[in-house]
Amino acid sequence: LSILELVVAGDYLVHHAAPITTIELLTRQVVRWNGKRGVRRLRSALELLSERSESPKESELRVLLLEAGLDGLEVNFPIRTSGGYNYRIDLAFPSRKLIIEYQSAFHETPESFRTDMRRVSRLEADEWKVVQVNKDDVKDPVELVTRIRRVLLTRPPF
Repeated sequence: LSILELVVAGDYLVHHAAPITTIELLTRQVVRWNGKRGVRRLRSALELLSERSESPKESELRVLLLEAGLDGLEVNFPIRTSGGYNYRIDLAFPSRKLIIEYQSAFHETPESFRTDMRRVSRLEADEWKVVQVNKDDVKDPVELVTRIRRVLLTRPPF
């Protein structure tokens, strides 16, 4: 498996809501396999695991951003707006008030689209910048990372 595939599988295994194992236990097992074929790839994947990732595409996007060297990324970051609305954000750079949301096919229904619009509007009213990403964006990772890096550079620290 590629590092990305290992991370997607690992995120599923360690997800905080229903963990099958822990990052600590996986790490111990990988240490036991020291010197065996593929162990370097496993170690690299371990460093990228998150107990908070909630979908394979979210994991893929997170890995893409981390491997590009974008620091300060939080997974499923909680935000309470000034209007009292609570949201859990796919990916966020809190220090820059930048949100990265992966929009799957689930978000294509008229109801979901309207809900997402209202959510984005409420977040932007509190000075958050929202970048929405879909499967087509991930097909060109260089352009996507460049775009997100450009937005990060324009955001002052909060």
